[in-house]
Amino acid sequence: MCEDGDVTALWNQAVHADREVTANRPDIIIKNKKEKTCTLIGVAIPADRNVVQKEAEKKLKYKRLCIEIQRMWNMKCVTITVITGITGIVTRSLRKNLEDIPGNHSIDSLQKTAILGTSHVIRKVLQCETGRLSGGDRRWFKRSTGKKRHVTRDDNTYCTAQSFLRS
Repeated sequence: MCEDGDVTALWNQAVHADREVTANRPDIIIKNKKEKTCTLIGVAIPADRNVVQKEAEKKLKYKRLCIEIQRMWNMKCVTITVITGITGIVTRSLRKNLEDIPGNHSIDSLQKTAILGTSHVIRKVLQCETGRLSGGDRRWFKRSTGKKRHVTRDDNTYCTAQSFLRS
């Protein structure tokens, strides 16, 4: 929770409503007491082919919560989605959505963050510690560069050596 005068920013906080609302924990909530507005922000980094569907899903998911917030807190409530695909693909509405969020935001920085996060996950999945492998067979992998690189296979899953990841 971060509070600055009339504006409060909440993240990872459930909203307790009088009526049952299943999706009561948006990613970010910005309450502006002076303007009597509440902004629910849904953030996601789905597979590229699911970007548009995820945006529609997030808006629909928090619609009931938005109605409850308007009723309980007597504030105008808006849901904004910030969706970037794993390779940096964005929806057409992202620029407008970012303009509605207070502060300076760059689509380029969002895309860069998504790509770096994807790269990090891929490296972790492909990372292979030869000390932990239990007698997997050793093979050689020859890339288009013509260099031979050591590759280890264990339990029918191919795992590359550290030198392969660095290239």
